[in-house]
Order: sequence, then structure tokens, then C-alpha cells
Amino acid sequence: MENEQYAKLTEKMIEYDKGSPKRIQHFLKVHAFARMIGIEEGLDEETMYVLETAALVHDIGIRNALATYGSENGKLQESIGPLEANKLLNEAGGYTSSQLERIEYLIAHHHTYDDIQGIDYQILVEADFLVNLFENSVKYKGILAADKRIFKTSAGKRILATMYQEE
Repeated sequence: MENEQYAKLTEKMIEYDKGSPKRIQHFLKVHAFARMIGIEEGLDEETMYVLETAALVHDIGIRNALATYGSENGKLQESIGPLEANKLLNEAGGYTSSQLERIEYLIAHHHTYDDIQGIDYQILVEADFLVNLFENSVKYKGILAADKRIFKTSAGKRILATMYQEE
């Protein structure tokens, strides 16, 4: 993702989630891990662009889910998020219809962990898990289960192991 596009989209997402530093911090961390894993896994430029965008907007459905249903559960995020992301990304510009379609797909599935299709999807899930495991203070047993069930990329597995390695 080019620096200008990244900065523009990040600013739009910060404005979108204004008043919620927790959500802002979350998507920034997910983006950082997604970018790091994507680079280490050798993603091509197009896939990186889609991945980085999806990482920034993956939880865009939370605000409306809370307002409408009083809940931010993952399935609500997946159902509400794609339309919200489409509006914001069309405003930001710089996306083809196929890129938007893939980004919306990733948002609509980022809490669905079976039948992960595509390296961008895998990396987004891993990056979100890296952040959520920490933010939710998941115990070591849960971390081991996530490592076994979720993590597939060598970069994601290495980062997880390093984060939770005993000193």
C-alpha cells in the first residue's frame, strides 16, 4: 500500500472510530502484524494492498453492530462490516471492483476459521488473533490451542511463539 493511500485510509478509519481509542489501537496493531507477516511470506503487491486495506477496516462493523444490536459479536461484524467498508473505501478511492470484492469478503469472514481460502485471509486471521490473544489476556492453554488450530504461516507461528516465549 502506498504511503499516501495508507495515510488517507488510516485517517478515515481513525475518524470513523473517533471516541474509541481501543478500536483504533486494535486495527493499527492488526495492520502492523498483517503487513509484517505479508512481507515475510512474500506476498505480491496486489495481495498486500488488499490485505493491508482489509486489516485496517476489518472491524468496521462494530460501531453499527453496537448501535443496532447492543453487541459486537463476530458474526454481526461479518454481516454489517462489508457494506460499511464499501462506503468508506469508495470515498477514499483507489480500489478496483475486484479489490473491493475481496476486501469485503475478508471482512465478511474474518471471524470464520474453517475453510480459510487464500493467503490474505489466513494472514488477516493470524494478525487479528495475535492482537486479540493479548488484548483479551488469553491464558497459555488458549494460546497453544490457537497455535495448533489457527496459525499456518511460518511468520505468524514465529511471531506467536516469540511473543509468548518464557523469558
